[in-house]
Amino acid sequence: MRLDKFLKVSRLIKRRTLAKEVSDQGRITINGQQAKASSTVKVGDELKIRFGQKLVTVQIDRLQETSRKEEAAEMYSIIKEEKVELVEEAE
Repeated sequence: MRLDKFLKVSRLIKRRTLAKEVSDQGRITINGQQAKASSTVKVGDELKIRFGQKLVTVQIDRLQETSRKEEAAEMYSIIKEEKVELVEEAE
């Protein structure tokens, strides 16, 4: 399954276009590798997604083409959430 579709179906990111933008900005890695929206994900993959100052690490547990709101959270497990400090460049 494509990364952008997984993010939308699992409701980690609400819209597929937003999922594409986030991955194009280099804010998502799959198993430590930089990911694009078209990257393929499979069960067992580990995603790291940076939302502003938060870094969320999730493991993919299940793939499905569509899901209801109640089922969406069952598609992944949150491994850890950490706060990321923004580093300002010294002038």
